[in-house]
Amino acid sequence: MQYSFNKGINRPLEFKGIRAQYLVYMVVGLVALLFLFALLYLIGVTLYLVLPVIGTLGTLLFSIVGKYSKKYGVHGLGKQAGFKALPKALKTRTMVRLFKDL
Repeated sequence: MQYSFNKGINRPLEFKGIRAQYLVYMVVGLVALLFLFALLYLIGVTLYLVLPVIGTLGTLLFSIVGKYSKKYGVHGLGKQAGFKALPKALKTRTMVRLFKDL
């Protein structure tokens, strides 16, 4: 009898199409929505207003995180941030200019 285990080794985490670090973004967003719900409820805002607001924000969170997960992939968002950090141009100052000015 053979047992196959560790089938997903070196593969990124994936849950319902959302991959890798986007799962962390989703969890952080859901925790923030939970705290927002509790805060609004404790302040005394009626549930008829709180539930649609939290539902709309939750739907928006799922759609944005899902869109980024599909668009950039596992490492793409970090690569995109790295590309934005690159300088537009490189300036080189050589010794030739120094000798021309003399």
